Formats: sequence, C-alpha cells, structure tokens
Amino acid sequence: MNLHQFRFVQEAARRNLNLTETAKALFTSQPGVSKAILELEEELGVDIFSRHGKRLRRITEPGQQVLKSIEIIMREVGNLKRIGEEYSKQDAGTLSIATTHTQARYVLPGPVAQLRKRFPQVQVSLHQGNPEQVARMLLDESADVGLATESLSEHEDLVTLPCYEWQHVLVAPADHPLAQTERISLEQLAQYPLVSYHPSFTGRTRIDRAFAARQLKPDIVLEAIDSDVIKTYVKLGMGVGIVAEMAVREDPPGGELVSRPLGHLFGQNVARIAFKRGAYLRNYVHAFVSLLSDRLDKALLERAMNGEASDYKL
Repeated sequence: MNLHQFRFVQEAARRNLNLTETAKALFTSQPGVSKAILELEEELGVDIFSRHGKRLRRITEPGQQVLKSIEIIMREVGNLKRIGEEYSKQDAGTLSIATTHTQARYVLPGPVAQLRKRFPQVQVSLHQGNPEQVARMLLDESADVGLATESLSEHEDLVTLPCYEWQHVLVAPADHPLAQTERISLEQLAQYPLVSYHPSFTGRTRIDRAFAARQLKPDIVLEAIDSDVIKTYVKLGMGVGIVAEMAVREDPPGGELVSRPLGHLFGQNVARIAFKRGAYLRNYVHAFVSLLSDRLDKALLERAMNGEASDYKL
C-alpha cells in the first residue's frame, strides 16, 4: 500500500464516489484511480466500496474504518510536510521563550532586540511563570528555550547549562541606616522588616537557608515575584528589600534607593538555560543562546544536546 492509494480512496469519498471527478481532481486517469483502489482492497482483504459494474455505489462498513485510518495518516503526512517546511527555514519562524519575570524584565530585552535585528523574520513569544512552570512549558514543547535560576536542573528530560552568575543586593532608602553600611551582616538585616521574593522565585531559598544556618528569623513583611514591586514597597517605607542585582543595574545614581551587595551573605546564584532533551534547535535558537552568553556557542550546545558528559560549570 502507498500514499497514492490512500489519496485516491480519500478523494473518491469526497467526490461522492464519482471516479471521473476524482481523476480530474488528482490530475490522473479514471482507470488509474480504479486500479489503485482495487489493489488496495486486494491487499487489505476487504472491499472499501460496494460496486455496481464499474461504478462505486457506497462505502462499506469496513471501508468506513479504512477511511478513518486514511484520514489520520494523511493528516499526519500533512503535519510532516509542515514540520519540514518550518525547520528548513532556519532564519524564519517563532522563538518561544519561557522564563521568570526577573529574567524577562532585566536580562532578555537586549538579547531579544539583537536577535530581531539579525533575524527579522523571527517572531518572539515570551511566556512568564515560576521556575517549575518554565520547566513544564519546555517539557510540554510549548517553549523552545527556558531561562530561570531554580528548578530547571532537577528535570532529567531537560538539558540545562549554566548561563551566568548573579548575587542578591539590598535596596534601601538613601536615609536608611543600612544604606550607610558598606558590608552588611545577617544580624543587621534581621533587625529590620524585609521585602523580598516569593519562596519559589529568584534565589529566595538561598536567603532562607542563610538565616536558618545562623538561627535567625527574618521579619519578611511582604513577598512578591516582581523586583519593581519590591522596590516600590521599599520606597513606601515598608522595609528594606532584597532583590536580584539585575534589578538595580539601570537605577540612576543618587536616586531614592541605595543598593548594597549581599553576595557575601547569600552566595552566588546561577541562572540556567534549558531545552527539552532531543529537541531540534534551529539556527536562530543557537544565535539567541550565544547572545545570552558568549561561552554557550553552537559546538558546546550540540555536545550537551547529544548527551556528551562534560563539565559545563561556569
């Protein structure tokens, strides 16, 4: 059996069993259509159509089941063609990125803008969520690339690579006592109300572990997933904030808030980039990844995707 036979049977059913119209629609001869259908029926061992002489009269009961299978097969053949067309166009398509708010707001704008300049036919679809949602979007193939700090490396079906390191910083009003301190201690932080991230976001687990290790209980008065929200409530006097350093890079000097590094208290965090294992990565995906980190070139990424054991640490 072959696709030509499937196509002839399918078209005959669409053309109300009129073989002359079927042949015209498929740019072939009526005897050729009849022969192909008969050969398929012989191979299957069932009549797809009942006949009166050479004319088709109706679709038989087994023929109905055959047609259902043929519909599925031809639909998947169409999907294969579309996949081939999409992936053969290496410089056009849609790049779907799953990430957290912090990455989307402070890290991705530059690389995305650069990618669009290099690949003007590529559309970018940005999906924001918590780290576990980012991982799920990759596994469900609703995203091509994932970027987050937590959770991604915990999934065996994802290939993850370290992208860059970052630390937390304190943000406080310029007249706050901690704003006058260059090297802040945990004990000092514990004395003030804190505004920081929700436990599942942006390295918050490191903050909690650091306080617990010193048997200190921080007074966290507000949790948020958005760095700008945290800074807004700090400006309102609710407390001092702990945010990712990316969130203060664009802040003008001499502004309402002063920032102080906290890497000596909470260590370095690693943002990781992730892909579903076995995924096909187009040229513009490789280009986007290299825009995020120079070290993540195409050769390194292909080795990782092929499962080659190596030390990919920063």
